[in-house]
Amino acid sequence: MKLWSGRFGKETDALVNELNASIDFDQRLYKEDITGSMAHAKMLGACGIISPADTEAIVEGLAGILADVEAGKVEFSADNEDIHMNVEALLTARIGEAGKRLHTARSRNDQVALDFRMYVRERIPELIGQLLELERVLCRQAKQYQTAVMPGYTHLQRAQPISFAQHLMAYAHMFIRDITRLEDCQKRMNECPLGSGALAGTTYPIDRFLTAQTLGFDGPMGNSLDGVSDRDYALELMSALSILMMHLSRFSEEVILWCSWEFKFIELDDAYATGSSIMPQKKNPDVAELVRGKTGRVYGDLMSLLTVMKGLPLAYNKDMQEDKEPVFDAIDTVELCLPVFAAMLDTMTVRTDNMRRAAGMGFINATDCADYLTKKGMPFRDAYTVTGKLVARCTAAGKTLEELSLDELRESSELFEADVYEALKLENCMALRGSYGGPAVAETGRQIASIEDFVEAHTK
Repeated sequence: MKLWSGRFGKETDALVNELNASIDFDQRLYKEDITGSMAHAKMLGACGIISPADTEAIVEGLAGILADVEAGKVEFSADNEDIHMNVEALLTARIGEAGKRLHTARSRNDQVALDFRMYVRERIPELIGQLLELERVLCRQAKQYQTAVMPGYTHLQRAQPISFAQHLMAYAHMFIRDITRLEDCQKRMNECPLGSGALAGTTYPIDRFLTAQTLGFDGPMGNSLDGVSDRDYALELMSALSILMMHLSRFSEEVILWCSWEFKFIELDDAYATGSSIMPQKKNPDVAELVRGKTGRVYGDLMSLLTVMKGLPLAYNKDMQEDKEPVFDAIDTVELCLPVFAAMLDTMTVRTDNMRRAAGMGFINATDCADYLTKKGMPFRDAYTVTGKLVARCTAAGKTLEELSLDELRESSELFEADVYEALKLENCMALRGSYGGPAVAETGRQIASIEDFVEAHTK
């Protein structure tokens, strides 16, 4: 018999049971459900709503159920629909009448709101921990390649010389923002919905501040309708995870390009690549491709819940049972991607020779040539035009700027002197870009140290 069967005169149709039941996926909330119920029972006892004996029996009974679930001794039943009713049914079967008093001054609406919020809150530190490890990998790799010149790109065209370290640090800064977004989400969601009841609170003299404090919340939610109907925190989490996956996907795209024979800037360790079933020469960057592909999956999870929530009137609606699976899937997907992506980067071989060779083509020192003339007194726009004509001349002759003789350069401007070749040298072009955030060694060193300081501060 269902716990809510008093109002009904016949059994629920089997198909309705199948549609209604959520135990297949919400059973992962068992720990949060039991922990929340313990706090609720203690509050009921402290407020004199149930007796001390019943409080003790409930708390001990719940502790026993938690131990049995974690030991694999409990099998949940679809007949009890969800994790909340399963736990309550188990408790009543074990301790009798006292178990029926647990649900006093509580609804499944505020119960599920509490469980889900606690679950999301507790998974955020795990996600942050994985991001911090990825940051450590990026810093280790960047330290090795502060002087490794590579072409920086715009429009996927060679643009200006940068270092591989600076390129890695660009992603490190993106992941810092991902971490702080998750932290903001965790801070904003840390209000307790328990005590909101079905929607309108309760007539019992409960102490919502006590349960909030017991469960580690900053305080109770300020409106009971909002308490049971809010899923902003889940949407905010999935939004943050979608942005994180976008960063991983962009990085994956570059890894895929860098692995190709057309670039060959890196080679992945054999443990993080796969082969072809028919082409024996292939070494495929499947890790990066899968991460890129799974980004769309996390986007879909976010859109799924946004769509569920967009038309719901206050307060709780059964549609909101659809909140958990997309959140579970998004978290699981990101937690699967992050460690393998970090390991892939940590074990890759960097081909600095190919990076340097690519940097030597594409006239990526053209801006430096224009800057050279500007520093000699020529207006920048005139220097830009002179350099553009030199590039056209080099293209026709199959030369680079630094391969032009001084006489050839001086045909375009008398301002060119012998020191122009030092200005055009790629290593110098990169080394002189010492503006804040740039690729000069001192600057990438500062960036690496900044990321390391952030990681250390968040590891304590």
